[in-house]
Amino acid sequence: MIAKAELAILNLLWEHGHLTAREIREQIYPDAQKPQHGTVQRLLQRLEEKGYLSRDRSRSIHFFAATMTRQDYAGRELESLADTLTAGSFTPLITHLVENKRISTTEINKLRALLDAHSDQ
Repeated sequence: MIAKAELAILNLLWEHGHLTAREIREQIYPDAQKPQHGTVQRLLQRLEEKGYLSRDRSRSIHFFAATMTRQDYAGRELESLADTLTAGSFTPLITHLVENKRISTTEINKLRALLDAHSDQ
């Protein structure tokens, strides 16, 4: 599990591909009254230790990039949530989303096609 501030950094990296610590700081704390360099460095260090981002040290300025896609991260988190809440079953989660109209008709059709494609396996 990662903190909201860490997820904000990953969202930036997923959107932009790779960024410097300065670019990240300027986007996360655009109106900061005092420098947030130390905070951003700690967040980057934690994400790197957890394996969520990589640091390119080949230049004088380090660039950071996510080591997994947004979809892979979401899948990992959903699996963890299902394990915790529903003994690993996704049915209650999907049922809730469908019954409460949190999934559009387009998304339902994509899921249906995906399920049909995998039903033969």
